[in-house]
Amino acid sequence: MNQFPLLSVITLLPLVGGLILLALPGARLQKWWALGVSLATFVISCLLFVWWKAGEAGMQFVERLPWVPQFNIQYYLGVDGLSLFLVLLTTFLTVLVILFSWEGVEQQLKPFLALLLLLETGMIGVFVALDLVLFYAFWELSLIPMYFLIGGWGDAHGTYNFLGRTLSWRVYAALKFFLYTFAGSALMLVAILVLYIRGGTFDLLALQQIGLAPNLQFWLFLAFGLAFAIKVPLFPFHTWLPDAHVEAPTAGSVILASVLLKMGTYGFVRFCLPLFPDASRQLGPWIAALAIVGILYGALVALVQKDVKSLVAYSSVAHLGFVMLGIFALNAQGVAGATLQMVNHGLSTGALFLMVGMLYNRRHTRLLADFGGLWKQIPIYGFLFLIVALSSAGLPGLNGFVGEFNILLGAFQMNRAYAVFGTLGIILAAWYLLVAVRQMLHGPLNKAENMAVRDLNVREIVTLAPIILLFFVIGLFPNLFFDKINPSAQAVVDALNRPQPIVSMAVDSER
Repeated sequence: MNQFPLLSVITLLPLVGGLILLALPGARLQKWWALGVSLATFVISCLLFVWWKAGEAGMQFVERLPWVPQFNIQYYLGVDGLSLFLVLLTTFLTVLVILFSWEGVEQQLKPFLALLLLLETGMIGVFVALDLVLFYAFWELSLIPMYFLIGGWGDAHGTYNFLGRTLSWRVYAALKFFLYTFAGSALMLVAILVLYIRGGTFDLLALQQIGLAPNLQFWLFLAFGLAFAIKVPLFPFHTWLPDAHVEAPTAGSVILASVLLKMGTYGFVRFCLPLFPDASRQLGPWIAALAIVGILYGALVALVQKDVKSLVAYSSVAHLGFVMLGIFALNAQGVAGATLQMVNHGLSTGALFLMVGMLYNRRHTRLLADFGGLWKQIPIYGFLFLIVALSSAGLPGLNGFVGEFNILLGAFQMNRAYAVFGTLGIILAAWYLLVAVRQMLHGPLNKAENMAVRDLNVREIVTLAPIILLFFVIGLFPNLFFDKINPSAQAVVDALNRPQPIVSMAVDSER
């Protein structure tokens, strides 16, 4: 176990599998190959959970090799309780989106599947990289396949005039996604170089041990934080998200909401809090306030949406606001709750997008007004959609409740008013989700198009069943997860509150 490069296999297997896929003939073989590669990656990633050393806060399964020695850049990987379940979430959902796409993608299947596998490598790399240059490389790598997935396989309807050129909405959404996230990344790269100049290394764990002047911490926090805030997206940097979600293909929406957005929240926990503790304490109340605004804004806007996919997209703004509130409660309970809620949101919102996509494949509309009475026609779909909606709303006994409860406890310790507003956000979430359930599933079945809709098939049930099972596992047995998350969350908070001497570390002139 100690010698096997487990993280490298998990990270690079999808990339290698995607390259091989490009040489394979025939759609059927390509589908089975992509599914097999993603399933193998998930099974291997489960060894992280099986071999996990309980009670340890530090990095496990560490791999470290020189990469660019003259600049002290390393191939440096590791996972702790903050990243373990995000890696598992990524490998798990990639299997399911490929299974979902078995019949939904009719054109350019080969590049579509190859891009999904490339995207999986980029996302896993972000969660396991411990060298800042390696992290940045994976961060940027993840932008490319998602840009092409949105622009190439999104909904082909409507045009938009962008800088004097007429673009389809899906290409405009892809450009907006890319430009927003790339702009933030550019500032983060500058901050990474400043850290190297100060510390003489790109080693994240080593950089956490040096002291930085509070003023420098403030500006570096802003540079990193802008990149992460756009990715989350934290209000008011959210405007790219609804367009990207609505225009993306279902597989792209699932991965975007479930995993890609978590790269931003993970970045705050992994980088901003331990690297810039003084700035985190200084700016924490302001970011928590923006998180509250995002919770309420996202919920209220979701409440008036007429397109169910747009409703789910705005719900992500609200739910990720909860995650940010937990992180910037700046206590162990809030950070642990936020970490688990990243996973919970990935499962619940991923399932919502899958179910919206399944219905769209049948009716070719997402307008709530076009549905009604569907429970009579497709009872299996209705039953599963209700469970998913209740999970997203935070019903006790399901996964969403556990994370939100811990976040609110953490927020209460920091500022009672934040906890009150957060609770209001939960009430609003139940409101807009149950309104969607009522409009789609209940009422008279009086539209001829709905009377011909088929219920879920075996493949679709198999796609949803593992997610719904995890709703109950997390909701009823949360300590299976918190036992691994809590030590790392406590370590982050301890580092945040530990006084740090200001030490000037010069770059070794021989490097």
